[in-house]
Amino acid sequence: MAVLVRLLGEVSAEVGRRPVDLGTPRQRCVLAALAVDARRVVPVERLVERVWGADAAPRARATLHGYISRLRRALADADEVAIVRRSGGYVLVADTAEPVVDLYRFRNLCVRARGEGGQAVPVLTEALGLWCGEALTGVHGEWVQAERDRLEQERLAAHHDLVDARLRAGEGGGLVAELAARSAQHPLDERIEAQYLLALHQTGRTNDALAHYLQFRMRLIEELGTEPGAVLQDAHRQVLAAGAVPTGTTPGTTPGAGPRPVVSGPVVPRQLRAAPVSFVGRHDELHRLDDRMAPVEPGGSMVISVITGAGGFGKTWLALRWAHRHLARFPDGQLFVDLRGFGPDGSPMAPTTALRGFLTALGIEPGSVPFDAQAQSALFRSLTADKQVLLVLDNAADTDQVVPLLPGGAGCAVVVTSRNQLVGLVTGHGAHRLSLGALSDGEARDLLATRRGTSEIDTRDAVVDELISLCGGVPLALSVIAARSQVPLSLAVAELRESGLAALDDEPPASLRAVLSWSFRALTREQATAFALLAIAPGPDIGLPAAANLTGSLPAVARTVLRDLERASLLDRDTHGRYRMHDLIRAYATETARQLPEGVRDAALRRVIGFYAHTAHTADLLLDAHHRPVGLAAPAPGAHTHPLPDAAAALAWLDTERTTLLAAQDIAALHHDHRAVWWLALSTNTFHHRRGHRHDRLTLWRAAAHAAAHLPEPTTLIVAHQQLGSACAALGLYEDAVGHLDHAIGLAEKHGDPYQQAHAHQALARVRGRHDDREALHHATRALRLLLGLDVPLCQAHSHNAVGWYTARLGDYDTARGHFHTALALHRQHRNRTGEANTLDSLGYIEHNTGNHHLAIRHYRQALTLRRGGGNIYDAASTLEHLGRPYAALGHHDQARTAWQEALQLYRHQGRNDDVEHLQRQLDPLLRPGDDRPAEAAT
Repeated sequence: MAVLVRLLGEVSAEVGRRPVDLGTPRQRCVLAALAVDARRVVPVERLVERVWGADAAPRARATLHGYISRLRRALADADEVAIVRRSGGYVLVADTAEPVVDLYRFRNLCVRARGEGGQAVPVLTEALGLWCGEALTGVHGEWVQAERDRLEQERLAAHHDLVDARLRAGEGGGLVAELAARSAQHPLDERIEAQYLLALHQTGRTNDALAHYLQFRMRLIEELGTEPGAVLQDAHRQVLAAGAVPTGTTPGTTPGAGPRPVVSGPVVPRQLRAAPVSFVGRHDELHRLDDRMAPVEPGGSMVISVITGAGGFGKTWLALRWAHRHLARFPDGQLFVDLRGFGPDGSPMAPTTALRGFLTALGIEPGSVPFDAQAQSALFRSLTADKQVLLVLDNAADTDQVVPLLPGGAGCAVVVTSRNQLVGLVTGHGAHRLSLGALSDGEARDLLATRRGTSEIDTRDAVVDELISLCGGVPLALSVIAARSQVPLSLAVAELRESGLAALDDEPPASLRAVLSWSFRALTREQATAFALLAIAPGPDIGLPAAANLTGSLPAVARTVLRDLERASLLDRDTHGRYRMHDLIRAYATETARQLPEGVRDAALRRVIGFYAHTAHTADLLLDAHHRPVGLAAPAPGAHTHPLPDAAAALAWLDTERTTLLAAQDIAALHHDHRAVWWLALSTNTFHHRRGHRHDRLTLWRAAAHAAAHLPEPTTLIVAHQQLGSACAALGLYEDAVGHLDHAIGLAEKHGDPYQQAHAHQALARVRGRHDDREALHHATRALRLLLGLDVPLCQAHSHNAVGWYTARLGDYDTARGHFHTALALHRQHRNRTGEANTLDSLGYIEHNTGNHHLAIRHYRQALTLRRGGGNIYDAASTLEHLGRPYAALGHHDQARTAWQEALQLYRHQGRNDDVEHLQRQLDPLLRPGDDRPAEAAT
């Protein structure tokens, strides 16, 4: 049976009439990415980019092959269609001449309609009937949005063709209402205007058609400075040929004098600013406004929508775009006012001033407008009680400024834009809030193409990509650059890279720095200080406890200030309660931070660095209670550590703050806080190992080794070189590792520190063990001898395990087993789960190599449980690989395959490429036909 792939609506597939389960949205996206190019090979790289974006993770390629395998199984019942691997990519093929993708059926019908003459109407009607809503619904991503926009243009072109065909067939009478609405939605679309003229003419309303043409012509001249194009002029000539009125005149005009307005009833205000010509994107936001601003049911209440966001993010343009698309819904007029809530003079408009303008626009004589503010509001509500009026209240300062301007009719609608979140309007008046963020990369590119021309944008991909990144998706920033048509894009990028915000300076309100300054001017001193300090805090975002330390305030006070900044659209809060600034807002805030006294900045950074160092140390001790504790210096004045109740909370905090802790160490190093640099490395070491963050670990210990050279305690330098050697070894930098570990041993011997000397020998044993088990055993044995003279039972246990491991590797299993049992007893006696897991894993190795596979499985599974329970996914991956071997030896291939596939996934995630290669060779013989294969092995 043939399969039908649907793209012109929600992405789906059917075999006959039976729907096919396509799995996750991303799997549907893979099918869509193949279906839009049906019967053509789509390279793997292009598929990955379409589904995951240009910055796809390395494992995306492997995941793609898995998705395609599942799609093949889902489409298995369709004999005439298949997904086939071809050189370099995949292709959706069909063994039938009929198109199996509704998009191609649509396109074929559109092509056929061009040759059908009088039969074009039913063919185009059938083509448009294939659309079930917005194309590619249910899948997401930059490519999807761009493709959706292109398909929407195809649909609109087909719709235009259908209207033309119906007009040729004399069906204009049935099109007038539809074209009137579309004319209002697209007030500058000349093709729609031409169709509307012809439809009016066909219904006998030739004079109305000619009057509408003159009105549209005047609008083009006033707003764009241009005359109508050939299509509209041709339609005008056709209507004039009917001879209804002399050329150049309409009812109510004098030849050569231009149109004269005629008032035939109540005043209908048309105050909206012109629709933004270069508006692009914001499709989701427009749809959300459509949903929220839907006409009210009888007996319902007025609809209010609040568009919030930072300065320069396009709130006004969005409001105007939506308003012009829905003019037909508001036959009693549209009112617009700039409330000047944020502007160069810092003086918001008084509500009474706005009301006076509204009342006179509605026909009230200026001398009859009441003086009292409440009376003005009451009169305004009375005038609008039975009307359908749209109000656009732009640039509002706060809720108090807006409430007196609300109309009285349930058929009215209000759109408010503000940098303030207007919480009172939401909670007290049921307004819907739409928070406006940055443009996507695709929307930013479209904006540049609209303003600069597609040829310049398409031919400079690398430059445009960097420009979009530097502008951060802020429409005003992009518009400033786009407007400088005489400046090459490469030069604009260089200026942005070097000068930052200064490169976006222009005359207000086109200067982003000026626009942001208007928001800053509205802050209190406490809010302004916090705003500046947040810009120089470490990391891309910040939590409440860290912010409290940064500002030197109690958490409750900090929460209030952060909420105020969020309401002012200068700060965003995510679903996890963390606060983040947009990059360009942060750049402006950094400029304001330079105006703070240096002592204020330094004290704030000391407090927040102290907070991160102390809390990380607490978290580290919770992860490994047997870590040898070394006291930190007293916290900086005003610092408050974050309470962490248990190991799970510690691990979660470290996961969340991972990037910030790296940035905190950078700032500590910049301010020569050597002790904080060293402690941040030590306190995150266990976490980075367990999570497999090998590069982070290396970065931190390189900085710590440099810092330790400035600290008075020799132990800090010994530990730094010892851990730096281990970090190098984890990344395969074995020569560097040996150098650092030899240096650590030499320092420990020089300062008579057998404890650190032993630890360095253990680390060196692990490095030597990569190539020479005998030399590794030599270092492990030296470590054990040194530790047996100290009262450190758990260190002795780890050392017994190391000696046992290399003894087992050399084939002396009985001796090794003795060391392992000694280690296991010590670890269990002191309840050290980490060491217990290590020793159980080692025992599993012995039992497997001596043929006791069932016992090996038991040891490995116990080790795996302990490692997963402690969040140690790095060593858990190794145990999973070990577990697969006794399963395979017993012929339990399903269990072996499951363990190895999970280990392989973890190895890839951790970037352990050598382990991936090694394990893949073990896994390949167990793969069944149809099993997903990793990207490296796919053919």
